[in-house]
Amino acid sequence: MEIINAIILGIIQGLTEFLPVSSSGHIELGKAILGVEVKGEDNMLMTVVLHFATALSTIVIFRKDILDLLKGIFQFQWNEESKFAVKVIISMIPAVLVGVFFEDQLEALFKGNIVLVGFMLIITAVLLYFADKAKNTDKNVSYKNSIVIGIAQAIAMLPGISRSGATISTSVLLGNDKTKAARFSFLMVVPLIFGKIAKDIFSGKITFDNDQIIPLSAGFLAAFIAGLFACTWMINLVKKSKLTYFSIYCLIVGLIAIGYVGFQKYF
Repeated sequence: MEIINAIILGIIQGLTEFLPVSSSGHIELGKAILGVEVKGEDNMLMTVVLHFATALSTIVIFRKDILDLLKGIFQFQWNEESKFAVKVIISMIPAVLVGVFFEDQLEALFKGNIVLVGFMLIITAVLLYFADKAKNTDKNVSYKNSIVIGIAQAIAMLPGISRSGATISTSVLLGNDKTKAARFSFLMVVPLIFGKIAKDIFSGKITFDNDQIIPLSAGFLAAFIAGLFACTWMINLVKKSKLTYFSIYCLIVGLIAIGYVGFQKYF
């Protein structure tokens, strides 16, 4: 992969991992527009590198929250930190089950299926619209909420469904505080990302060539820096109820994606 393409894909991943517009969907659209074909082991390696970059940016932004959470957990008491950790674990269950039992079916969807991405972006647009209209509260995420949010996260494994958009929207529609919903959404995915990275690394399917060092490093840095910006920005946007803008964006991009494929097919 050329360095410039790696940087562009890194920026796309970093921005769209946190902004509610679907990172997987935009990566597929980005590859199609750039004419980049990354297959097999190379695709898995690039995915691992870019996701590690965004996970690291999450840790940097929420470093205080994570440190407080770890301190509370290692007190070995049933405190607020332990309760939050249990909720995160509960939220991970649906995505883990889908990843374990339907991995091959999911991977088959990430092969330039632009029409699917378009329709899923439209669904994301609808979710964001209704979430933005919901009234804000001071309610915390409950145990029951965490499993429902986890199901939303599992569904968001489809290309075109925004993970952050689906989880934050679901949480807000369940009546939770918008800022707390965003915090929970970003923190709940970190263990999943590192778990997926570890699984891919130990699968033995990833191969590495010295020629890939520069483009992979460029992509990593681009994703990390863009992720720092997008994560901070997204928290403020959710707090100020400005998700409608992203709803309109997802709707437009989804329709363009579907129209683009239709134009190519018939003209």
